[in-house]
Amino acid sequence: MPRDNFSPSSAANSLLSTEVLDRSRVLETLVDNLQGMAYRCRNDASWRMIFVSRGCVELCGYVPTDLVGGTMTWESITDARDREHVRNSIDSAVAAGAHFSVQYRITTRDGRSKWVVERGIAVRDEQGALVIEGFIEDISEQRSMLEAIEQAELRYRHIFEHASEGIFQTTADGRYLAANPALARIYGYATPAELIADLSDIQHRLYVDSGRRDEFHRRMRTHGEVQNFESQVFRRDGSRIWISENAHIVSGPQDEFLCYEGTVQDISERKHYQQQLERQAQHDLLTGLPNRSLLSDRIEQGIAHARRLGYYLALVFIDLDNFKFINDSLGHAAGDDLLKEIATRLKHCLRETDTIARIGGDEFVLVLNDHYRTRTVITLLERLLQEVSRPVPLAGSEFQVGASLGIALYPSDAEDVQDLLRCADMAMYSAKNRGRNNFQFFTAELNRLAEHRLALESAMRHALEHHAFDVHFQPKTDRHRRIIGFEALARWEHPELGTVSPEQFIPVAEDTGLIVPLTSLILRRAFCAARTWNTQHDASLRIAVNLSPKLFVNHGVVAQVSEALFATQLDPACVELEITESVLLDDEQRAVNILQELSALGVQLAMDDFGTGYSSLSYLRRYPLQIIKIDRSLVHDMELGEDVAMIALAALTLGKSLRKTVVAEGVENAAQFELLSAHGCDEFQGYWLARPMSEQRVSELLRTSNELPVAALPA
Repeated sequence: MPRDNFSPSSAANSLLSTEVLDRSRVLETLVDNLQGMAYRCRNDASWRMIFVSRGCVELCGYVPTDLVGGTMTWESITDARDREHVRNSIDSAVAAGAHFSVQYRITTRDGRSKWVVERGIAVRDEQGALVIEGFIEDISEQRSMLEAIEQAELRYRHIFEHASEGIFQTTADGRYLAANPALARIYGYATPAELIADLSDIQHRLYVDSGRRDEFHRRMRTHGEVQNFESQVFRRDGSRIWISENAHIVSGPQDEFLCYEGTVQDISERKHYQQQLERQAQHDLLTGLPNRSLLSDRIEQGIAHARRLGYYLALVFIDLDNFKFINDSLGHAAGDDLLKEIATRLKHCLRETDTIARIGGDEFVLVLNDHYRTRTVITLLERLLQEVSRPVPLAGSEFQVGASLGIALYPSDAEDVQDLLRCADMAMYSAKNRGRNNFQFFTAELNRLAEHRLALESAMRHALEHHAFDVHFQPKTDRHRRIIGFEALARWEHPELGTVSPEQFIPVAEDTGLIVPLTSLILRRAFCAARTWNTQHDASLRIAVNLSPKLFVNHGVVAQVSEALFATQLDPACVELEITESVLLDDEQRAVNILQELSALGVQLAMDDFGTGYSSLSYLRRYPLQIIKIDRSLVHDMELGEDVAMIALAALTLGKSLRKTVVAEGVENAAQFELLSAHGCDEFQGYWLARPMSEQRVSELLRTSNELPVAALPA
């Protein structure tokens, strides 16, 4: 506009008109674009909406026409748990003519729950009627953050109040600002408040050596923290304890010092123990005998003495038999009493020049000097066994323990301390394997077996890592010689060792823990094969896998089976897990719990090698066993006469009377098959029927017919 035509009055009118139009547009835009819902509603029982902004869509999922004139009311959207609270809050504000602000939950159109805050006031509308106008916005995220903060504060408070360690804040001049109950207990106060009120001079009232507080300050100035700061302090009653502190400086926003903060542990027991170790570094605390450290020195002295005089030095490794049973059943106190009694008896059998040491648990080592022939050593060992075997009074009763002794001789078996101990240890295990309560001398054959075992273990680890183990399957049939399932059997063909039998590698796997990965491998391959066969041939073939007793040490076996079932998607009803009676011997209740967990997976449980071990048969009734497998040793030669068959048939009759499925293993001829079949045996397994075969051979067999008489098949 040219300046000549400028008129102040016309400019003012133009600005006024523009201002009125802008306000209307700004108000409309603002209401529709706020993150939340502006509203006007009636002050009635259900708060029916007169107007809602478009923010209602994002807030609750409903469009304005749903809430204004529609079937939905804000009362119905409000969570039923909060309606009374909301109603009371708004009604009170309306009655007082005041603003209100209330937080509550709503249920959105898609069923989600949100936290909202509603702020508003009651006003008169254009006709003078009382209405409520306000704004509702989503505060779910803020609520979540507040709840998280509250939970964090609660957890911190819980940790502070219930921590086993003392927690503190102190000033630089030695006054307590905060303390938790654990710190009060450590220092002998009933409450933290008593400690804070009474203990106002840490340097002189707390530390036995006041110089420790100076050292505390010095480390704080240098490092800003102290770690494992050990000091002797006074408790409230004047007694002394040892503590360990971990603390740091707490600084303010301007890096100004606020306080020291940290934790305190009572380490008096540890200190006392360390002092005992220092005093008795070379002796066993329980028995007073030399320990492993002093033993090595005594063996070295004995070797030097024997070398100088040309005598034998005999090293005897002793492991008590049945100690674990007594320790577990009577308690550790009784076990300690037993160890002290045995130590006393062993000492009485030895000469002054000999040494007896306890190297841990129920293991002792004897160093026998000045023997020039093995006969004198044997005489001494026989006397030792007699002494150990005498009844020991414990807990009001008498108990008998034996001992397994392994002997290594210098210089014939080994020439240094570690080799002598290793040889004696191997000989001791040989004594255990020979029935316990006896002694065995180390031999070259034992050493050869030990080296072979180590080589086998190393080869097994390599084979497992490179999936070199295979799984074969031996068919099981019914009395019509129809295939009803297979037993999965691990097989190992080594490029250098050749065919390694399960009798060789299974014990090594059990002793080294390799049985766990080996079992996982067998389970997965067997379950996968069974699922393939059952899917391709519309069959219902069961797969049996033997579980080692070593797997029952913990509940990991349940997870192994469950994971294999999940990975292969095999129906658990197609799975039989075979256990031996020995799983019930060490910890029967643990074994029962594991069996129940396995049964809950839906698999069937079979007792393998039935009739060869456990003396009690009550487990057949009490435990979740559906199948018993008569051991092959009972089936062998049973066709030769009634007296030979008697035990096998008795086991068969027992199983049938308890309504168990009975499987006969080791069926080697038609006569055995017919005899067992005539007495009601359910299933059969053995070389006469079929030998173990590869997965591919099984697939070929099943493509022909799973009803083909197995005895007619080539091996």
